[in-house]
Amino acid sequence: MEPANVSPEDQPIEQPETGGDAAAAAGERDLEQLRQELVEAQNQTLRAQAELENFRRRMRREMEEERRFATAPLLRDLLPVLDNLHRAIEAASKTDAANDLVNGVRMVVQQVEQVLDQHGCRRIPTAGEMFDPHRHEALAQQPSDAQPSGAILFETQSGYELHERVLRPSQVFVSSGPAADAKQEGQSE
Repeated sequence: MEPANVSPEDQPIEQPETGGDAAAAAGERDLEQLRQELVEAQNQTLRAQAELENFRRRMRREMEEERRFATAPLLRDLLPVLDNLHRAIEAASKTDAANDLVNGVRMVVQQVEQVLDQHGCRRIPTAGEMFDPHRHEALAQQPSDAQPSGAILFETQSGYELHERVLRPSQVFVSSGPAADAKQEGQSE
């Protein structure tokens, strides 16, 4: 028996399941799977970014550590030189032999030069060289009958290069040529 007061329009209409509902359900499952894959991909991206940042920090820390201790081999090689200087001072204070002190200091200077040479630090040659503004610092010019204009006459402070890069230029006096040429240049100005 049908209940009274229910009109046929108010009754739910049952529709048979069609391919549309199955496709919608499958689409919903696919959408949920894609959402999960998206979340997983985002998590992987975040982990990769975190790993990259950790790698950068570690590399920065290691590079700073390398820079801090880059001079360790040089310093290790200079310590025996320092020891020898202390010995020379101690020996000189016990005797009056200045000649022995000079010889001892000469030996220490040679030892320092050897250590610098081992580490690629070499003295810039000046004897018989022409002035090079990239390697020499001219303190003054003076006339010289023995040297042509632009030749180095003498050095007041040694310069050094590290692997062909100037650490400190040599301070030098440069020839302006023969004295007669220097006078003529001065009169022509």
